[in-house]
Amino acid sequence: MTTNPPPLLIDRFGRIVNYLRVSITDRCDFRCIYCMSEDMTFLPRGQILTLEEIETVCRAFVGLGVDKIRITGGEPMVRKGAMDLLRKIGRMEGLRELVLTTNGSQLETMAGEMKACGIKRINISLDTLDATLFKQMTRVGDLNTVLRGIDAAMAAGFQRIKLNAVILKNRNHQEIGNLVEFAVAKRIDISFIEEMPLGVVDSHDRAEEYYSSDQIRADLERRFTLLPDTANTGGPSRYFRVAGSDTKVGFISPHSHNFCGDCNRVRLTAEGRLLLCLGNEHSVDLKRVLRGNPNDVGKLKTAIVEAMRIKPEKHEFDLTEKPVIFRHMSATGG
Repeated sequence: MTTNPPPLLIDRFGRIVNYLRVSITDRCDFRCIYCMSEDMTFLPRGQILTLEEIETVCRAFVGLGVDKIRITGGEPMVRKGAMDLLRKIGRMEGLRELVLTTNGSQLETMAGEMKACGIKRINISLDTLDATLFKQMTRVGDLNTVLRGIDAAMAAGFQRIKLNAVILKNRNHQEIGNLVEFAVAKRIDISFIEEMPLGVVDSHDRAEEYYSSDQIRADLERRFTLLPDTANTGGPSRYFRVAGSDTKVGFISPHSHNFCGDCNRVRLTAEGRLLLCLGNEHSVDLKRVLRGNPNDVGKLKTAIVEAMRIKPEKHEFDLTEKPVIFRHMSATGG
């Protein structure tokens, strides 16, 4: 009889950490209004982790019991060498699931190879199906490129494809029903996300454009029947199934429904900071550990284990105040 080894990463609140989100770049080919300012200053190349360093950190986490890794950015697929990194991570023994979040801009040409690298599921950002509004919200993006990318991802045969839509009042909240209809027609899932107050944005007032998950759900229930669903992918979404379809609708609600009680994840930023919470600055500089102790994986693992002591109980977002988190979402990792 075999038994699973006890978890190695447990925080002071008894939560088991088995999910790592890794930002491999802070750069992106879009400039989404809720994610970054229009004129962004990105990190110098020398300040971000090398692909080899990212691989080393991922391997250390898998050795400590993490069995799910999500690759994020910025837009992860704009980084040179990203595909080779995916291939190496996908082969790690003990990793149950390698997943990825993308804006969809590179999927048309890369989806098949990404699937071959071991990516099982992908999340694709899509906030509107209106080409003009899409250009406004991304500042530079082309909707048709993303739609072709979604089709390419479907053809590649990922286990699951999910759309992510950040909803802003009087900006794209009228798109909610159309996005669900699109997901149902494609037989894929969708999650609606309340905007998170990370970094200073110059395009809108977050408090004025806040649109809660409860409002989104109420809008949808005038058009669809939503049935509670027990689906859980290890993230913060609460899911419902659209009656008469296979599509699940998720709600990620950092403001209206705090989801921290069973948090099982930590984030590695592109510059090598291990963030213990999306909405707090509690972090450990793993880049310093890596570069100060080359080839010493033991010290790296010790730093990761000790970091669990400072993982906070929950985040404290307040839309009425200027952000206390000055890093943008692109630097944090989606």
